Amino acid sequence: MKTVLIDCSPRKRLSASGFIMRLTGLFVLGEKKKEKLRTPADHERILDEISDAETVVFSMPLYVDGVPSHLLPFLKKMEMFCREQNKDINVYVIANNGFIEGKQNEPLMRIMENFCDRSGIKWCGGLGVGGGVMMNVMRILLVVFLGIALLRTILSVINEGLFFPVRPWIVYGKQILEVLALGCGIITFDIWLAVCINRKKEYGKHYTRIMLPSFIFIICADIFFTIISVFQGGIFRGWFSKKKPTQIISPRS
Repeated sequence: MKTVLIDCSPRKRLSASGFIMRLTGLFVLGEKKKEKLRTPADHERILDEISDAETVVFSMPLYVDGVPSHLLPFLKKMEMFCREQNKDINVYVIANNGFIEGKQNEPLMRIMENFCDRSGIKWCGGLGVGGGVMMNVMRILLVVFLGIALLRTILSVINEGLFFPVRPWIVYGKQILEVLALGCGIITFDIWLAVCINRKKEYGKHYTRIMLPSFIFIICADIFFTIISVFQGGIFRGWFSKKKPTQIISPRS
């Protein structure tokens, strides 16, 4: 069984869709092919992979209550491809959004279900994740906590002569459990999705969210986006850039 997992996020890095897709891929059995869909240059390569696949998993962010705009041309091509080739493919969707509630992904799920119906392929359901940005926060925290544990270990070796101090790693283990607790709903539903993929069963539509109170989520999301904006040079983007004057065409008299 060949499964093609497609990351449909337009982001080059720190994509929540890509992270959740890779998490799903850990539990999917058989031959797996991971693809990144960002530009029209990716279309033919991905269609070629789909040609001998039994299952396709789309992972994407919610944009304006729908699929990302750069995905629409590919879906048109895939629709024609599946109808011409009379393909028998199982389709699953993972959608995440910046809102706290996973139910916000419902319009996107309907769009993808209609796409499958028009293409003559099997809609097997999808997972809607609320607070997808927190998945990025979680993996960043795990790396930060690991760095702190390594630093404490080095300091213990230098100051106390201990070859492998246990305490920093016990603390790190507790931090891992705390971070995983935030995403326990997402991880549980994601494993269930992978089980359905492996068994070629319908998953239905299920919605979950990050296990965090809404008011705390808003604060964390604001901090995360500000930090990302600073590192990507976006917080003052456009303020001091040179802009070409807009040409005004006067109507003919």
